Amino acid sequence: MDTTASRLTLRGFWESLPTPGRWLLSTTAISTLGRGMTLPFTIIYVHEVRGIELDVAGLLMSLIAGVALVVTGPVGALIDRLGSRVMVIWGNLAQLVGAVILAFATSVPAFVAAFTLIGISFGIGWPGFNALTSSIVSGPLRTQFFGINFALVNLGIGIGGVLSGFLTDVDRPATFTAIFLADAACMLIPIALLLGPLRRTGGPPPAGAHSGPQDTASDAPGVSYLTILRNPAVVWITALTFLSSFVGYGQMEAGFPAFAREVSEVSTRTIGLAFAANTAVIVGMQFLVLRIIDGRRRTRVFLGLVALWAAAWLILGATGLVAGTLAAAAGVIVFHVFFGLGETMLQPTVPAIVNDLASDRDRGRFNAVSSGAFQGGAITAPIVAGVLLDRELAGVFIGLLIACLAVVALLALALERRITPEVNGLTPPTGE
Repeated sequence: MDTTASRLTLRGFWESLPTPGRWLLSTTAISTLGRGMTLPFTIIYVHEVRGIELDVAGLLMSLIAGVALVVTGPVGALIDRLGSRVMVIWGNLAQLVGAVILAFATSVPAFVAAFTLIGISFGIGWPGFNALTSSIVSGPLRTQFFGINFALVNLGIGIGGVLSGFLTDVDRPATFTAIFLADAACMLIPIALLLGPLRRTGGPPPAGAHSGPQDTASDAPGVSYLTILRNPAVVWITALTFLSSFVGYGQMEAGFPAFAREVSEVSTRTIGLAFAANTAVIVGMQFLVLRIIDGRRRTRVFLGLVALWAAAWLILGATGLVAGTLAAAAGVIVFHVFFGLGETMLQPTVPAIVNDLASDRDRGRFNAVSSGAFQGGAITAPIVAGVLLDRELAGVFIGLLIACLAVVALLALALERRITPEVNGLTPPTGE
């Protein structure tokens, strides 16, 4: 389906979306609302409410990313065989059951079962949703869809976090049971739509199916992960995704809060305000950013992200020089403003490049490779942050992140030479 928006406005974007695209986008904020209610408080629930030792609770939480990484490869192949819709349904069901188990779990084995299911859901989520989206929209509209969907994800998570902050009380375990059951209930909405209005989307690709303007080895019969990884463009985008995750999202739950507390010496309330500022920037600025980057090379847009994230980490590093002051608190919040602006450039670029490189027969595996790189960065980042910050090497920590961003910039420029202008977002891909 070759669907593009001739004029980038909210109304024009919505009117350009095919009906399945409208259904899919409409569920995003609601389906992530439950996740937002549980995300900030899961480890508090495991440790303080259910009495699991903190070190064990941390290991249990890490199980999610570990399982997601393990299942990503098989999930990509299953998407290409069974279709993205079926796999997304199974992912949502895994999230639903995992949340229900969490609501009543009191022992380590129960938490292992719950987090394993949630890890499976995460492993399916990225490649499954991206492949499903790309089966519905293409060209510039695909870029816009990824960006606006990201803003809605943050909106749902942000609202969910605020609601659960008011509702939960560690002295009343039933309040935590309620938010996990709410998370499970939110999964019923996308499942219902995937079984109803979206039941004809994201099916198995027909024999000989092809999409995308690229000339890659992935178009050959019997495509495999090895075949995909022989494409130089895939190698560059995978490396870029890994480092972006390592420098960015991988540091959000470990490096940033640890630095803010131990080096910047700010309060937990300030850290909470910083995350709120991040959400506000993404929700408020995503569409404006989409208008600005419309028709520009995606790789050049990514250079803008590098500049913003470099500024963000330098600002955070500077707060260590004025630790414990109002200036440090302001710097921690400003960090997340710059970081959020960078995020608005990440989501419309990397997923769009990956899916424009792919064909309908291997889209699941392309997205699985990208997801695996992201998960790898998310797993590695907390380890490196913990080692450096525990040894009071804050300057080395910031310097390492800046150096990684310099490499990301070089990777983006190298990628630009390996992909066609169409894949780089200059003109709509044809043949879809």
